[in-house]
Amino acid sequence: MINQLDKFTFKLLLATTIHEKEDGYIVSEIFSRFPSIQEVLDVTEEELLVIKGIGKVKAQQIIAALKLARLNPSTTEQRFAIRSPEDAYNYLKDMQYLKREEFVCLGLNTKNEVLFRETIFTGSLNASIVHPRETFLALIKRSCASAIVAHNHPSGQPDPSREDIEVTKRLAEVGKVVGIEILDHVIIGHERFVSLKEKGYL
Repeated sequence: MINQLDKFTFKLLLATTIHEKEDGYIVSEIFSRFPSIQEVLDVTEEELLVIKGIGKVKAQQIIAALKLARLNPSTTEQRFAIRSPEDAYNYLKDMQYLKREEFVCLGLNTKNEVLFRETIFTGSLNASIVHPRETFLALIKRSCASAIVAHNHPSGQPDPSREDIEVTKRLAEVGKVVGIEILDHVIIGHERFVSLKEKGYL
């Protein structure tokens, strides 16, 4: 779970450092694109330059501020450890009432603690659309040991479809090649979930 006070303080400090309002467009857009503190800390100048209103000078100011923030222990997150499919479901429970499908990736360290959460794709799950490249890019960038992927079923019924199973197997195969194991694929329904690992698909 994110320590909300630390995140608020971090947001305020970043806004002050770059002479922006904490609820202004640039700061809000940064935290919208990079929801966790760790993702903001890992942001690159190139990623910042695609945000409207951020030029090279502003991007360099932000990168400099983030380098200083790394020295501040108050910006660390309380790591949530995932030991079971139920832990993953509890961590992602906020997805159960989304009106559209979202495919999410959780990057984990060697202790199975969540390093980051990222929405990879929004829309109906399809093996040709959910490409392993997008899923593993963030995992490789942050040197994750393993990962859990998940998506929601807006119908509320978490039973896996043929496409869900195909995507799971495809990601698992790529994970073996790159050395980042996909531990599970959790489908989120209304107050229910299905673990594809428990179903024998991983």
